[in-house]
Amino acid sequence: MAVRRREGRAGGRAADEATPAPAVRVRMTGTQRRQQLVDIARELFAEKGFEATSIEEIAHRAGVSKPVVYEHFGGKEGVYAVVVDREMRRLLDSVLTALGAGDEHPRDLLERAAHALLDYVEGSSDGFRIMVRNSPVATSTGTFSSLLSDIASQVEHILGRHFDERGYDPKLAALYAQALVGMVALTGQWWLEVRKPDKDEVAAHLVNLAWNGLSAMKVTPTLRTG
Repeated sequence: MAVRRREGRAGGRAADEATPAPAVRVRMTGTQRRQQLVDIARELFAEKGFEATSIEEIAHRAGVSKPVVYEHFGGKEGVYAVVVDREMRRLLDSVLTALGAGDEHPRDLLERAAHALLDYVEGSSDGFRIMVRNSPVATSTGTFSSLLSDIASQVEHILGRHFDERGYDPKLAALYAQALVGMVALTGQWWLEVRKPDKDEVAAHLVNLAWNGLSAMKVTPTLRTG
């Protein structure tokens, strides 16, 4: 008597049952697709840098063809400029909000500004890494140095008012604003990688150095040498 072999058919059915159904591609709006591409490019620029990131890789991660990326941004330089502009605006808004309450004590404003920068470094490490690198795109909407200049101009305005009240030359407010902002920004770059001590302690030490230096300032400082 012939024996019917069902293993093959059964195996075939099992294989069919085990094969997942093809994923249903969700069609994005133009705005959603643009945001997706910006998010993916942001990750790649932070991870690999501008030069090592390609349009092909951005498109591949997004599951689209290269022409889609070109359609939205015109090229790699275009998407990079958008990423940098958004990060700069986010950090600038955060710091300016901290400095917005101009009637507060200057030490409180200094604490809030230092915390705002460190909060951004902690919560948006990828964005900060992208910004602190030298911009490879001449047509980029801004650079980290121009961002710091914008922040320093706000600090200058606050310092100038208090300098005038305390008998210091308000024209020197610009110099001190650049020094303060530069100190906090460079410390933020260092803390981005080491993350020690913790954020509150770093902010406290920044304020300790800056405020005690400001509060003990001489009206006409001189050098001990030269």
